[in-house]
Amino acid sequence: MSAYTFAAFLDSPSEDTRIADLPPVLPKDRHSISTPNDIELGTIWGDRYNESGGASLPQGAQTPGRTPHGAQTPKTPNELEMSRPPSPKRDEAANLVQSWSNPPMNKWRVLSACLVYFGNGMTDSATGAVIPYMEKDYNIGYAIVSLIFVTNAAGFILSAFFTETVLQRLGRAKTLMASELVLSLGFTMIVCTPPFGVVVTAYLFLGIGAAFNLALNNVFCANLARSTVILGIAHGSYGVGGIFGPIIATALVSKGVPWSRYYLVTLGVRLVCLPFVGWAFWRYEKEAPVQLMSALERTASRRAAVEAGEPTNLQLLKQALGNRVTVFGALLIFAYQGAEVSISGWVISFLINYRGGDPAKVGYVTAGFWAGITLGRFTLSHAAHRVGEKLFVYLLIAGATAFQLLAWLIPNVIGDAVAVSILGLLLGPIYPCAQTIFTRLLPRRIQMTSISFISSAGSSGGAVAPFTTGLLAQAVGTFVLHPVCIGLFVVMQCCWFGLPRVRKRTE
Repeated sequence: MSAYTFAAFLDSPSEDTRIADLPPVLPKDRHSISTPNDIELGTIWGDRYNESGGASLPQGAQTPGRTPHGAQTPKTPNELEMSRPPSPKRDEAANLVQSWSNPPMNKWRVLSACLVYFGNGMTDSATGAVIPYMEKDYNIGYAIVSLIFVTNAAGFILSAFFTETVLQRLGRAKTLMASELVLSLGFTMIVCTPPFGVVVTAYLFLGIGAAFNLALNNVFCANLARSTVILGIAHGSYGVGGIFGPIIATALVSKGVPWSRYYLVTLGVRLVCLPFVGWAFWRYEKEAPVQLMSALERTASRRAAVEAGEPTNLQLLKQALGNRVTVFGALLIFAYQGAEVSISGWVISFLINYRGGDPAKVGYVTAGFWAGITLGRFTLSHAAHRVGEKLFVYLLIAGATAFQLLAWLIPNVIGDAVAVSILGLLLGPIYPCAQTIFTRLLPRRIQMTSISFISSAGSSGGAVAPFTTGLLAQAVGTFVLHPVCIGLFVVMQCCWFGLPRVRKRTE
């Protein structure tokens, strides 16, 4: 059924109306105004009618019921289909951009993402505060304790291959709930103060759970209107958790409480997140962005997709890995998160060994670092829109490099603490700005796969860099933290320069 026939059916007269009763339409010039059949109207009527404003029939158009002189009517179903323009593909439809308040449930979804990131921040930031006590309890050195970073990254890497599959099978709400269950399992293992091998395994589960919720929430927030600001708020919540984590952990262990009991707090946060994310995203698929296609076009698009064959998950992964944005984005986030976790994990050991700091006091320096990250994401992220994300990130990385040098060269604890806090302030907005640029540059069909891979690469950096720092610290001292981080900042600048220019979406 053509578009014209379908419209005529909707506007057809009632049963009591006879066609014979309708006034005849007689053209003045049979040669200039002939009658098109339904099929021809499906190809010419829409565009020409719109151009003419609907006032009159276009030149050469025909009234239903006649066939132009010399024209042949298509006879087979294939010919009928070929006489129509190609159906729009699913990825060619324009999405209506959602905002944080439209649909109204998005407010709760953004809030749930903030709570999830808050819990992630409490987990990641406390590691540096508990490492000295972990080494003492298990009688291990820097190199061995660094294995927790390796298994955590392994969890992120493993999840990158299954995120899209699990999301398609379970849906967003159940996938997020599953990630919270996996995180809860990991914390339960640590709370029992098991042998160190079990702790290392627990960090594998922590990596898997965090990777799922990070990928899904990043894609959700990045596709909302004013995504840089929303991502800044969401990842600012991660920074808030980063502030509370080392403060609570340091307060507990300095009073003689076993270091593992701190993870009862993070376990409680995950148990709150579990029902919250399920409730917030339960009807998410039904409220997905409306595509600007008619019902007939969506049906034709689905039929064409079935005939052409939808890309498999493996094909999507290959497309993502072959995309320039994915590769440079993964390297950039690898370096960024490597520097972030290295500073958070080893700056306390540096202050104890080279500045004579008291472990019960310098543990709060990490809280200052995460406070800077939080403040930067809540405040400086807004300036990114005015300056432009590309230029803004260049300036932030250059400033971070300068303050990393100051933290290395200033020979006292207070000066180092201030430099580390400002360093966090400058590093904070980089992640949400980068995620916004990645989402703008990536084709929509591979966004989830690419963002998952980028997140796993970031966690890999969060393992490789601190693990390498630990190995070098075991050999020459913890001062190597600073040259390692400066080298990572240089890599970030190069990768940011290698990204293509942001262009307007055509999807």
